[in-house]
Amino acid sequence: MTRSEGNESPSALIDAKVAALADWRGATLARVRALIKTADPQVVETVKWRKPSNPSGVAVWEHDGMICTGEVYKDKIKLTFAQGAALEDPAGLFNGKDTGATRRSIDFFEGDWVNEDAFKALVRAAVAFNAGIAKKRKG
Repeated sequence: MTRSEGNESPSALIDAKVAALADWRGATLARVRALIKTADPQVVETVKWRKPSNPSGVAVWEHDGMICTGEVYKDKIKLTFAQGAALEDPAGLFNGKDTGATRRSIDFFEGDWVNEDAFKALVRAAVAFNAGIAKKRKG
């Protein structure tokens, strides 16, 4: 497992971040994290972009490349899918304002419900997309 600053495992850093959020945001981040791990048991958790203004960094889930990031804001949890624009989203989960050529995001607000089956399918689609890119690189 990749180690982060201070020799703490990324999973431990994410655990600490969830525990520090003693409100709906911690529960939501824990819930989507569990769904990601269920959808892809081989997912690798990392923490990136640690800095003084954000010492706990940003949770990142990877498999053959970045699947998504989990950012915490005052009013929402934002999951940004690195290659979201290339993924089918038949359930319409992508609701964030990022509509560029590559990324798409899901914003979770207090009280939001997630279609767990559709969310796990989206994670699996991201993993499959990354695997296809990795195969082409090796190819």
